[in-house]
Amino acid sequence: MNTGPLRVGFAPGVTPDKWARVWRDRMPRAPLALVPLADRDGVALLRAGELHLCFVRLPVERDGLHLIPLYDEQPVVVVSREHPVSAYDEVDVRDLAEEHLLHEPGDPPSALRRAVESVAADAGVVLLPMSLARLHHRRDVVAVPVRDSPPTTVGLAWRRDLDDPRVQDFIGVVRGRTANSSRGR
Repeated sequence: MNTGPLRVGFAPGVTPDKWARVWRDRMPRAPLALVPLADRDGVALLRAGELHLCFVRLPVERDGLHLIPLYDEQPVVVVSREHPVSAYDEVDVRDLAEEHLLHEPGDPPSALRRAVESVAADAGVVLLPMSLARLHHRRDVVAVPVRDSPPTTVGLAWRRDLDDPRVQDFIGVVRGRTANSSRGR
């Protein structure tokens, strides 16, 4: 898989643009292909050799993978604009105890899209990472931060058996190494 562009998948809501810009500035002769996952499983695509690296939401099955946790995402509850929770700047999970949850964590984005449509109709609420709430934003819904809900972690994963120096170069970009760092090539 050392030929062709470096293929980097990314989960819905994750924006790899800043790392892609640095890569293109630093490695102009090494093509990079950003692959939006939509409803596809990034870990399965890594294992099948269709991706070199993938930005994923944890937890994932790590067997045979390297994984670097990168950042945490703020959890939010998405409610209809008319819902009483929409009046608050933030809420606690216990404030949502009586609400009807319209999806399970880990549902594919297409299910989330339908769930947010149902939220707009005031049929219930959804708990999401902020980036997914932004991705599925509508004028008739509001995302309210949830103070005491655990954050969602985004990480970068790749196969342990993948021997491609471009992978190490991309990891250096993500970790913020400069072109002149001792670990740069």
